[in-house]
Amino acid sequence: MKVYSEHDKRPGVQKIKILLQRDYGIFISTGRVYRLMKTMELPALARKKPKFKYFCANNDECINHLEKKFIQSAPNLVWVSDITYIRAGGRFYYLCVIIDLFSRKVISYKISARMNAQLVHDTFMIAFCKRNPKGLMFHSDRGCQYTAFSFRKLLDNCNAVQSFSQKGHPYDNAVAESFFKFLKREQTNRRNYQNLKELEISIFEYIEGYYNSKRPNQAEKKFSLV
Repeated sequence: MKVYSEHDKRPGVQKIKILLQRDYGIFISTGRVYRLMKTMELPALARKKPKFKYFCANNDECINHLEKKFIQSAPNLVWVSDITYIRAGGRFYYLCVIIDLFSRKVISYKISARMNAQLVHDTFMIAFCKRNPKGLMFHSDRGCQYTAFSFRKLLDNCNAVQSFSQKGHPYDNAVAESFFKFLKREQTNRRNYQNLKELEISIFEYIEGYYNSKRPNQAEKKFSLV
């Protein structure tokens, strides 16, 4: 119950098992955690799938250089990015994130009323100014925001290699897709936002206060996810 409460009722069975091992040195089976949660009547979070996705037409220059190599040996070798939508005050806002595959941490994000190339440009520049990477690969889906000439030129100027998922293959960008799944299940689907300010505060609290600092992820290799 303590772990469940400390993480704002977000963790499921697997994550509670990892947190007990990581933070308290308690080794326990998945089945035991499940039975304890059931006994204490701790509810699972609701799951919702995105309703739509934007893709551009097929482009011969959109090459998948990453090829699902999600395990990286050092930071700033590969960044992945994606965009999702969240409702606030009766309208949709768009959240763009960039994640470092080495740490699985969100290194930059931005919310905008428009889902355009400028949103991706601004999010990338936040990350680039923070990290100043050398030999970077930048991976995303084939959304028109990422295939826009202005953004591709920006990556060229920053000496970054651009990589794209195959059209209709969301698993090619599974890390970014998974982040949005967790964000919505653990945070935004549990709240109603009256305005953009409330949404911005909520996204900040989740990314900076929980996801990047407390939530266990697959980059923590010394902890078993099984």
